[in-house]
Amino acid sequence: MTDLFETDRLRARRITADDFDVMYATYSDPIGARWVDDGQPISAEDCRRWIDITLSNYTTRGYGMSALCLRADGPAGRSGGEAVVGFIGLVHPGGQPEPELKYALRRPYWGRGLATEAAAGMLAYGARALGLTRIIATVAEPHHASRRVLEKAGMTHDATRPEGNGVPTLVYGWRLL
Repeated sequence: MTDLFETDRLRARRITADDFDVMYATYSDPIGARWVDDGQPISAEDCRRWIDITLSNYTTRGYGMSALCLRADGPAGRSGGEAVVGFIGLVHPGGQPEPELKYALRRPYWGRGLATEAAAGMLAYGARALGLTRIIATVAEPHHASRRVLEKAGMTHDATRPEGNGVPTLVYGWRLL
């Protein structure tokens, strides 16, 4: 498995097809899925498709979604037995030109600062390893916890997009200075 970056508590690595069960559990949780895409839990079929797209993105773009693992699991975890606490990555939804930071943690790991740690790590990785100078993130206006994560990770609110459902989407930006 290819490690992308480490933080004090986390290791990010490329996802594999073996991550299906935990990815499906993360994104099919109706409470966690409330703020992802259309707010609906992901289907098993869409989860498999997302993993396939991510594996393709590694080849075409050099990056995509990745699994977040607790570093406390140590080297033995690298063989596939680690505790995956969530997912983070850089994606281009709908073919948008700018890379967009996306992340989700399994509910037992919410409220521990792991999302902020992971987001900051992914931004630094994007600059250092991928040469990216601008990364965006989008968040529904009422999702205050995610807004705090992005701000603490060093992103700033750049724009607001009106949405058909009446809930504005905030666009956050990060730029390498």
